[in-house]
Amino acid sequence: MDEAQLPALMHQVLWAAFGLAVLFGAISQRTRFCTMGAIADVVTMGDWRRARMWAVAIAVAVLAFNGMAALGVLDAGGSIYTGPRVLWLSGLLGGAVFGFGMVLASGCISRNLVRLGGGNLKSLVVLLVAAVAAGATLRGLTAVLRVATVEKVYVELPAGQSLPRVLAAAFQGTETSWMLATAALLAGGLVAWVLSRRDGRGADVWLAGAGVGALVAALWWVSGHLGFLPEDPRTLEPAYLVTNSRRMESISTIAPVAYALDWLLMFSDQSKTLTLGIVTVAGIVVGAALMAWRDGSFRWEGFAGVEDLGLHLAGATCMGVGGIVAMGCTIGQGITGVSTLSIGSFIALAGMVAGALLGLRYQAWRLDRL
Repeated sequence: MDEAQLPALMHQVLWAAFGLAVLFGAISQRTRFCTMGAIADVVTMGDWRRARMWAVAIAVAVLAFNGMAALGVLDAGGSIYTGPRVLWLSGLLGGAVFGFGMVLASGCISRNLVRLGGGNLKSLVVLLVAAVAAGATLRGLTAVLRVATVEKVYVELPAGQSLPRVLAAAFQGTETSWMLATAALLAGGLVAWVLSRRDGRGADVWLAGAGVGALVAALWWVSGHLGFLPEDPRTLEPAYLVTNSRRMESISTIAPVAYALDWLLMFSDQSKTLTLGIVTVAGIVVGAALMAWRDGSFRWEGFAGVEDLGLHLAGATCMGVGGIVAMGCTIGQGITGVSTLSIGSFIALAGMVAGALLGLRYQAWRLDRL
């Protein structure tokens, strides 16, 4: 590709990512797709519908990503999730802190983006604080602490931490065959579980689950195929265009909100350019706002009082720090990362669920004291 053609391709990638994120925001607003809400529904009411949405989303994303990788459309090792170091302590601890924080903040980062689109000003505060905390944990004070502590604890897997690669190395066979078998087994098990109860057969469960999973897969294609150059004319090296990690990316929200705030604050700095993550978080807000306007649910909402503000500030800080330590949020690790069958993503997801359960117990304890 000629260097003069690069700007047009970059714009194409950014617009495609923005459009997919708009659909994500609209679907999430319409179906109330929310990881924290799913866990809370199970714990407080025994309602598994939103948990089944989440399971369908994982199943669809896993099948689509690994199908594309098996066909050679994507490089399965091209993301940050499948590197050789399994940062298991970072995943567990960061995930738990993030999960606890999302309970205090009334939802994870993606849910707060959706709620902001619906007019919730509490979510604006949460997102701003989370962005500052995430930025500090990426490159600031807490980044120094992160690198000096939890990131020193890891397991090295020379072939990478993708489960199919680990299985292929341990039991022989090709990575592709293990990829297809593992993806089919995991996705099939999740779909069977979803369909095993009547509440898993509703239209909203499949609209949200299949929709979110397909959008995660579509953004993988945009970043890993449309935006991939085997030889960048500027460097003569392989390159993934307009991504902050310089690797293949899909929907994630915690680091992108930090990059979005940085882009806004440093807009006149020509080195600060729009990236796939930044336009994704913007698209989620736009999509949610359009859906809220269409269904008449848009309304302004603020904090109930000082205590409510304090809880949300604490939750936002926990999500900002924990999400970066865990290398992603409930969407970024729980669906996008898991779709790559990364061992680290499964660990981080377990940490987030455990943290959310702890947060719900803390909230119940607080209410009992009133």
